[in-house]
Amino acid sequence: MIDVKTAQDLVLKHSSVSSKILEVDLKDSLDFVLAEDVVSKIDMPPFRQSAMDGYALQISGAINYNVIGEIKAGDNNNPMLNIGEAVRIFTGAPVPDTANAVIMQEKVQVQGSKIITQMPLAMEMNIRPIGEQIKVGDIALTKGTAIKGAHIGFLAGLGVTKVAIYDKPSIAIVVTGNELKAPGNVLSFGEIYESNGAMLTAVLNELGYKKTSVIAVKDDYDSTKKTLKETIGNHDVVIISGGISVGDYDFVGKALNDIEVEEVFYKVKQKPGKPLFFGKKDTVSIFGLPGNPAAALSCFYIYVYPLLKKSEGALNTQLLSISLPLLTDYTAKGDRAQFLKARMHGAGVEILDGQSSAMVRAFGDANALVFLPEDCMQIRKGQKVKTILLPSK
Repeated sequence: MIDVKTAQDLVLKHSSVSSKILEVDLKDSLDFVLAEDVVSKIDMPPFRQSAMDGYALQISGAINYNVIGEIKAGDNNNPMLNIGEAVRIFTGAPVPDTANAVIMQEKVQVQGSKIITQMPLAMEMNIRPIGEQIKVGDIALTKGTAIKGAHIGFLAGLGVTKVAIYDKPSIAIVVTGNELKAPGNVLSFGEIYESNGAMLTAVLNELGYKKTSVIAVKDDYDSTKKTLKETIGNHDVVIISGGISVGDYDFVGKALNDIEVEEVFYKVKQKPGKPLFFGKKDTVSIFGLPGNPAAALSCFYIYVYPLLKKSEGALNTQLLSISLPLLTDYTAKGDRAQFLKARMHGAGVEILDGQSSAMVRAFGDANALVFLPEDCMQIRKGQKVKTILLPSK
């Protein structure tokens, strides 16, 4: 059995960035990761631009200016201004080459075709210079950037229409167990509804991983071996739910061994999720998660999520963690490191009720996991704890 840090390091050590690079329309790139730097082909702004509604003028020693025209956003006229002359101008409009200041409309008095300035003028005031935001040849976004809506807006403003992105992995979720029945059917005595497949699919989709499938397998060796072999041959990442322990009807471990999956580690000194498996078959990553829903989801966030982020080329692979004071006393049971479902409230964090590995309901209220190392079982109110922020949309 290995510790949490060793397990996390081994997952990243045995994962790699996808070799599948696609060129996609910018509008379709949301939540993908850039595979190449994006270099600006234009200056932004591409012309001297007014930052205000007001008057562009050629500064003189006087306070009176003759208004000789008007320029709106989108106009391409470039009038010649002499000293003491001005044009009415609007935000975003091109500033004439001969203007050296823009005064906001609230700071002038209008008298017919003249304005009287009511504040001191300074050279280039309220004028956005060419290339203020970015210049031709500058890197607009770096390789490894996870593309968000604001990035798409920024690149669209530079005239970018296509970007190179890392393809996301195809992911299979294999659920095991004779006791599992699909929701919508009537349960017989001893049966339960299968939920891990639906839960993990939903979480993956929420995180932007759409190429997912759920495959059910009964608890017998031949079916398990056949299903796993086919699934591993057709996906980049395989997540197995249940069947990884050492019970009489847990066939996953033996099947993985017989199809020559390399075991990187099995069992981690943690709670929940002790019977966690991670292995490799060629370039395919295989996780064996505990069957209990809360344990499966905890292991997903701590181990599967970083591998997925690395595989799609992201620079930041781990969930963000911060140190927050605990809002109540807490006593942990056992001698293993613990991941506890928690909720942040203002500047503190509360450990929620329902910490059993079989209870997933508390995850609906959780926005964080509190991590307690194995040598830290008694935590007092106000003591700071490592708080792992769960992803949110």
